[in-house]
Amino acid sequence: MSIQSILKSTVAALAILTGGSVFAQGAPIDAAAFDALVAQGPVADAATVRASTWASKIKQAGTLRLGSVQTSNLFSLLNEKDGKIRGFDAGLAQLLTRYILGDGARYQFAQVTSSTREQVLINNQVDMVIATYSITPARAEKISFAGPYYASQAGVLVKANNKSIQSYADLAGKKVATQAGSTGPAILAQYAPKAVVQEFQTHQESLDALRQGRVDAYVTDYTLLLNTLSLGASNARLAGAPFGEQDPYGIGLPKGSDGVAFVNAFLKKLEADGTWAKLWTISIGQRTGSTAVPTPPAIP
Repeated sequence: MSIQSILKSTVAALAILTGGSVFAQGAPIDAAAFDALVAQGPVADAATVRASTWASKIKQAGTLRLGSVQTSNLFSLLNEKDGKIRGFDAGLAQLLTRYILGDGARYQFAQVTSSTREQVLINNQVDMVIATYSITPARAEKISFAGPYYASQAGVLVKANNKSIQSYADLAGKKVATQAGSTGPAILAQYAPKAVVQEFQTHQESLDALRQGRVDAYVTDYTLLLNTLSLGASNARLAGAPFGEQDPYGIGLPKGSDGVAFVNAFLKKLEADGTWAKLWTISIGQRTGSTAVPTPPAIP
């Protein structure tokens, strides 16, 4: 998924559906709970760090050079009041920093975009990139990926008072918005072939169509819809669980780095001890009204 697609919802969600009222689930992150979770994260022993050239280099430098963003509401957002970045991606980055260096704050932040993520790794400007970074064959030719640590699918957004649509299985005969040029049309053709699909050029246009009642539902990336709700979308809800093919997010590392094995072991540790689930709940679940913690994608 592109960083831009997540960020487009920042403006769009504020206008979605009736009259600008605030959706009750659009809550800010619980900063105290987030900070406490990072502070309680595991710390690798010296032998584990020494076994990885990638981790040893970071340990010797005393700082992890992180490529990420600070404007993604659910995944990595800067709090200008305290200067801290919080969210699901930010939490993983800080927990990994703590795992290597014993302190989650010992990272050096570098802003990246969709077009610079590979280049900063190739140029040795950062040690890792975590930024809703989809694992693709083309990218994997230039860099290495740890993970996946998260996976997104398609989701269905409807008005809160719409009781007739509870999942994608209820879209037959319904007018459904999606974005032209996205995976939405193909997903609908496969999973809801009897839906009346209307393609729009942008996320905002699709939301407007739903708000105005010109369509019954909007199908797009589930993470994008979660981000929309977290920003205060009024009178909207997600209908059912995510569906369709998974879009796996990975942690970008230098090509051929032995950091892949190190980071994968770290991610498996977080999944096993419950930290992954707690981070998801604090960063995403509590802020979007999602009570069912997803199962993390399998890590090779």
